Amino acid sequence: MSSRRDFLKKAGAVSAAGATALVGAPAIASTKDPIKWRLQTYAGPALGEHVIKPAVDAFNNAANGEMIIELFYADQLVPTGELFRAMQRGTIDMVQSDDDSIAAPVDISVFGGYFPFATRYSLDVPVLFEQYGLKEIWQEAYDEIKGVTWLSAGAWDPCHFATVEPIRSLADLKGKRVFTFPTAGRFLSRFGVIPVTLPWEDVEVAIQTGELDGIAWSGITEDYTVGWADVTKYFLTNNISGAWCGSFFANSERWDALPEHLKTLWKLCMDSSHYYRQHWYWGGEAKLRVEGDKLELTTIPDEEWKTVEAEALKFWDEVAETSPRNKRVVDIFKQYAADMEKAGKPYRYS
Repeated sequence: MSSRRDFLKKAGAVSAAGATALVGAPAIASTKDPIKWRLQTYAGPALGEHVIKPAVDAFNNAANGEMIIELFYADQLVPTGELFRAMQRGTIDMVQSDDDSIAAPVDISVFGGYFPFATRYSLDVPVLFEQYGLKEIWQEAYDEIKGVTWLSAGAWDPCHFATVEPIRSLADLKGKRVFTFPTAGRFLSRFGVIPVTLPWEDVEVAIQTGELDGIAWSGITEDYTVGWADVTKYFLTNNISGAWCGSFFANSERWDALPEHLKTLWKLCMDSSHYYRQHWYWGGEAKLRVEGDKLELTTIPDEEWKTVEAEALKFWDEVAETSPRNKRVVDIFKQYAADMEKAGKPYRYS
């Protein structure tokens, strides 16, 4: 009998210990240190509230404590032009930007941002990537670069001028000092524009002090959102590109180490970000042209603007000569443009 009692006591102790372990298991799991990443975007805080923060907030909520992405805005950790190298070194885990601005060491970086007249509408970007082969080309290019993984591309707003003085003809562009993207600046310099590179946060003050005559960096939605509409007076309705092409990139080692469910979650959040920008910009561009009271709209006549479009095709051919892969991209742009023209309205309005 004594042995039987001892056995039951020991069995009960073991059972209690086991129950405690089971009950305590979730608490132990929840105290595990979360994976922490730092993401820097090309955008300043006001713009970042729309183009990236909703996606990061959604991810952090859905990751359930397993991972936290810390968001940093333009130039907060490193200058935008140094983002690619910082990501390669692991100083930053992830980047949201166009290839052009972060000086990505790939031949196709010229197409990031605003490649003149490659797109007319924001939907052109996802169609080009998902249905016309740009996705595979971007993956191929970045697979050749050690340390960085290209994740996804999406569309932002069109490229318009917001200026202190009105632009109503091509002649009005001559001598204008304009904040813009590298490739867009190279193209616009053919019409007398003087491209100026500054930290994003310094642009508003540079316009007020006269260092800049205007901006060719966004559409009217951003002009109002970030405060540029407060320091400029005119908005040119002609644009050199219907949508900015930007991407998400990650340090390869960090990305490869993530569990698959967190990779999938972030991919869904990137898609959510792409979708948000589609309606935020598309609706904003129209609404602010109609209801905005800060910028007067000006237009260069269609016949004169056609010379800019013709020059863009020459620019395309020059870029195509820089590498076989760039030629493949330009050939896709040409095929896509031809297809859209044949499709007619509403895909293209000739």
